[in-house]
Amino acid sequence: HRDGRRSDKSPSGFRTLRLRAEDSCGREHVLTVKLKSKHPAEAPDCSADLPVPLALPWTPQSTLEQLHAHFLLVLESLTQFWDVLDEIDSKTWILEPERPSRSDTMRRIAIGNNVSIKVELDPRHPKMLPECCLLGAEHGAACASAGRNPDASVLLNLRDVLEIQFPSPATHDKSSFNVECGICYSYRLEAAVPDQVCNDPRCGQPFHQACLYEWLRALPSSRQSFSIVFGECPYCGKPITVKMAAHAP
Repeated sequence: HRDGRRSDKSPSGFRTLRLRAEDSCGREHVLTVKLKSKHPAEAPDCSADLPVPLALPWTPQSTLEQLHAHFLLVLESLTQFWDVLDEIDSKTWILEPERPSRSDTMRRIAIGNNVSIKVELDPRHPKMLPECCLLGAEHGAACASAGRNPDASVLLNLRDVLEIQFPSPATHDKSSFNVECGICYSYRLEAAVPDQVCNDPRCGQPFHQACLYEWLRALPSSRQSFSIVFGECPYCGKPITVKMAAHAP
């Protein structure tokens, strides 16, 4: 239902309206509508925080009430997708994105110290088991896709198929997951997160690609072959490699 409307007049002659709507599960959404100078002959520009492109039908005879009704239909088509993500968000520790929006389709979920799994959901087929990428010292970068139990949730299917126990806010504190870069001691470096991990399971320290590249390049003992730098882990001294950073000369 619509529970509020706000409008603003812009210098360019557009009138901007923000229509609030709730889906059947009570999640609030906002549809931003920019009415053009030749309204209603010209279709308004519509936008919302959605994981799919927003295309709402419009004719010169259309009304804002009809536009809002079509928006509700779009929301209902995505309800199952958001249900899946809401369960994942409430029952696991999400490392990335830090503040998920309704348009985000990816989650990086903590499994253990320096081990996580990256999942990407299809908004149109949210109950299908997504292709996953395991990240961590013991797993390296392994991709997995498999069948599913149609009677179980996506989260339970991931647990059963991949044989993973997901730590949750009810059982673990987020500080128990070491996700900071071992060189710069921060999680986010510009837009990057620590995605390079020492392959020795007794170490498993994560690093930003750029930090590890600069560290190894400065070591006299390291060597470079094409775009790969070979050296020693700053923490345990075991062999480690990293691709040349994209911005590196």
